[in-house]
Amino acid sequence: MLNQPWLKPILQCSLVRGALPWTFWILTIIGIVAVLALLLAGGKRRQTIIALIATVVGGALGYLVTWLCSDVFVVFGVEMGIKVIRAAAIGFAVLTFLICGVVFLRRWKRAIAVVATVVALFGTCLHVDAIYEEFPTVGSLFGYTGYARLSAGSVRKGAMSVAEWDELAAKGRTPAAPKVGRIYEVHIPNTQSGFEVRNAMVYLPPAALSARPPKLPVMELMAGQPGSPGRFFQASHIKGMLDRYAAKHNGLAPIVISPDQNGSNSHNSLCADTSQGKAETYLTRDVVAWAKKTLPISNQPWAIGGFSQGGTCATQLGPRHAKQYSMIMAVGGELQPTAGSVDSMVANYFNGDKAAYEQQIPANAIKEHGTSDQVMLLGSGELDHKSMSNLQINGQAGEQVGMDVTKVAVTDSAHDWHAVQAVLRPTIDRFAQMSGLGDMTKTINEYKSLEVLP
Repeated sequence: MLNQPWLKPILQCSLVRGALPWTFWILTIIGIVAVLALLLAGGKRRQTIIALIATVVGGALGYLVTWLCSDVFVVFGVEMGIKVIRAAAIGFAVLTFLICGVVFLRRWKRAIAVVATVVALFGTCLHVDAIYEEFPTVGSLFGYTGYARLSAGSVRKGAMSVAEWDELAAKGRTPAAPKVGRIYEVHIPNTQSGFEVRNAMVYLPPAALSARPPKLPVMELMAGQPGSPGRFFQASHIKGMLDRYAAKHNGLAPIVISPDQNGSNSHNSLCADTSQGKAETYLTRDVVAWAKKTLPISNQPWAIGGFSQGGTCATQLGPRHAKQYSMIMAVGGELQPTAGSVDSMVANYFNGDKAAYEQQIPANAIKEHGTSDQVMLLGSGELDHKSMSNLQINGQAGEQVGMDVTKVAVTDSAHDWHAVQAVLRPTIDRFAQMSGLGDMTKTINEYKSLEVLP
């Protein structure tokens, strides 16, 4: 149903910038002005005063409730950040005022207030989404990506090294390739793990799409939970970053695979082999085996990374499989895999074996298995206080085993995809340099919105 051609422009419509959100925000302002004018024009001075007082109270209550959920009780497992708290407070205030209009006005005037209330509700949701950028398009609300399926004819195995490709490029003799890369949807078999998963997404840079592609390095990157492989590509905007990199490097860029680490939006696999599925085996063996069989990849170690729960997975799996992953990237990662209390996880995932659970805690995994030839880049929005603390602890563990650790804060961001986007840029450049695609041209401090932490 969602693949109908006439639906595509609607599904690709942005929820976080452009005409759609601004239409709702402008209509919300018009609705507020209209309801206020109708109250005053009807001689409802007393009701107007009550509505204005209720608006202030509603905004204050919205701020308090959101702050309690975010910073005190941490209902969603992460802090929402001051921007979201403010957006919620504004939304509560606006909705309170418009609901007062519904109560105090009559007939057609009430209908206007009702419509204005509905518009304001959508406007508030879009405001919060613009801060997180969790759902960048209309289609992302329904899991729609629009990416083509990877077919046997879409890609060939590697035919030369990166150095040989660059030699051909210097002579203007590289095989024909598109100017930009492509994202494909693909089913990666769970041959060794048996872990039930959704389809993965893979980005192939221009050089990988030629008839004789070079052997390229691989980045394995994951969204959070809830989330999906499609969500990662849509919300991170990584394709544009990779295309820009490729444009400056003869069509070369890392191949990026975003596998499904959880199986569904509602399930947290803990990225471990547990009684609820062998997610670790899937991510570190099945995905790797499929890539080696199918894609033009080099035999170099990969990068592994992710956001939120995906970042936690990276800091678990990266050190536990140090020969497979030379670089670890995490944004907004946790101190431990989390799906309820520790006691419930030990019982429900590890059959009562607490030691098995503790082996999956990133700091423990790093100290036990991390190596001095691994690079770790940890990031957090500066307004995400919990994640800022987490990266210091995980970073310290990496430093203790000799890892090359860089910790960065993203200015004016919290636990959101804006932070991910900011950290991905130097991650791509650093990993590409490690893999021989090209040297970094600036230091981490020179990247936009990043502050290197001690």
